Amino acid sequence: MSKKQQDKPLEEKQQDEVNASAAAEADAPSAEEDALVEVITQEELDALKDDLASAEAKAAEYLDGWQRAQAEFINYKKRQERDLQARHDAIKADIVLGLLPVLDDLELALANRPETDDENVQKWADGVEMIYRKFVKVLEAQGVERIEAEGAMFDPNIHEAMSQEESEAHESGQVIAVMRQGYRIGERVIRPALVRVAA
Repeated sequence: MSKKQQDKPLEEKQQDEVNASAAAEADAPSAEEDALVEVITQEELDALKDDLASAEAKAAEYLDGWQRAQAEFINYKKRQERDLQARHDAIKADIVLGLLPVLDDLELALANRPETDDENVQKWADGVEMIYRKFVKVLEAQGVERIEAEGAMFDPNIHEAMSQEESEAHESGQVIAVMRQGYRIGERVIRPALVRVAA
């Protein structure tokens, strides 16, 4: 016993011994804990491993199913968006197709603009031209483009042949004249150009 321990009063020495004994008891497993610990046989260990492998296989199956369902949902969503866009484009094309005869009439009116010195007639013709330009801008804002046809080679995808004629100035299959303008939105033809084609 060290000099320091000898100098301690007796009560403190006894308290230290009690504390050391309690700490040793706390660290050692009790008899009840020993009773709870069972020895696992090899058969039980194999059964637990089988259960774990089965659970892992089910988890992998569920994960695969979930991933497939998620991919199918993403594809469905993309398909719905494409269908919605196609319907939107079709509706827009139908509306524009209904307006094109008005554009044709404005172009016809401007092509036959009266040659006169009458100021009122000139103002009226200028007003019609202004309406025509506004109309064209509105259509262009919606992506409507005129199909350039005159002088081009006939293409049944964008042209509709009204007649086939002999022409020394044009090669066979070339568009001689446009009888009615054609229009498209992007790659979608709203109305083919009505043309005369060289034979």
